[in-house]
Amino acid sequence: MKVALVTGSGRGIGRGIAIQLAADGYAVVINSVTANPAETESGAYEVKRTIESAGGRADVFRADVAARADRDALIGFVAERFGRLDLLVNNAGVAPRERRDILDAEEESFDRLVAINLKGPYFLTQRAARRMIQWKQEGVVERPRIAFVTSISAYASSTSRGEYCVSKAGLSMAARLFADRLAEHGIPVIEVQPGIVETRMTSGVKEKYDKLIGEGLLPMRRWGTPEDVARVISAFARGDLDYCPGAVIEVAGGFGIRRL
Repeated sequence: MKVALVTGSGRGIGRGIAIQLAADGYAVVINSVTANPAETESGAYEVKRTIESAGGRADVFRADVAARADRDALIGFVAERFGRLDLLVNNAGVAPRERRDILDAEEESFDRLVAINLKGPYFLTQRAARRMIQWKQEGVVERPRIAFVTSISAYASSTSRGEYCVSKAGLSMAARLFADRLAEHGIPVIEVQPGIVETRMTSGVKEKYDKLIGEGLLPMRRWGTPEDVARVISAFARGDLDYCPGAVIEVAGGFGIRRL
């Protein structure tokens, strides 16, 4: 059975991706920094229960991708538990605890977002890629793959959460760098840019975006869903995009279309 590791998969977009990959036949490693075995109504163990009730396989590993020891432990768990990794989905990410104008933003918030949204997946991918190369050379896995889930904020300015935009722009370049470096090893890497997706992260600005979407901000005039993103990851996992290393796929209802 192929194995997928989806970071930040206890809720939101990551949850949607994990459930979709399990339906596609992957054994899924659910990663969350807040995983609690006693909590089965929400979070990582709810995702595990949902997958298993549908006949799939899932394991939970609590880890903070921003911490080196946790990253090492996470990849170590995958290696010990399964002895292979076919798909890494770098999805874990956070928004600022408080939206503040770029002229007033605090360094602590910047450091937190860069550590979780950029440094964490950058070095997790480095460690995972080394293992993938080894397992591919040994014939354990045929075609490992890596996906980075970034955001339209990688290019769209939001001056009330500049640190988020900077972290996602950096992650976008990380995806391109790994796509370049790993192509020679036959490991495709893509970037998926979600737009305005209805999750807990965006619940605090729902009224704002309801209004903007209603006024025509998006050609498709609806919120995105985790399932919209998951379907793109599913296609990538099947191998449909293997000749597209470095591709950037926007899942945003047409946000990036320039219109007059």
